[in-house]
Amino acid sequence: MQERYTAAQVSRILDQALIYQCACPAQVCRAVFELRELFDYQRQCANDTDNDRRVHEAIAAATEQAHATMEACLAQVLEIEGWDPQTLTLPAALRKKPRPV
Repeated sequence: MQERYTAAQVSRILDQALIYQCACPAQVCRAVFELRELFDYQRQCANDTDNDRRVHEAIAAATEQAHATMEACLAQVLEIEGWDPQTLTLPAALRKKPRPV
């Protein structure tokens, strides 16, 4: 599966989004990670029969498409919100005071 963002980059976006209470990019990042896990699972799952193989291939193909869509969505969200595309830093205008724990 092709990845537009590395795991470290997705984690960076997720961490900043959570610290500054910017939930939408965080939700997209979680979906990207979950799709990667689902894809990996399907590729590693036992294919004892032709039917098993076809099922796992179908799920993996759909997951790959969904992943590409969600990564494109993440790029669009970051652009709309004004994140720095090089450093993947949340813009100062969106930073909110973190809630006390």
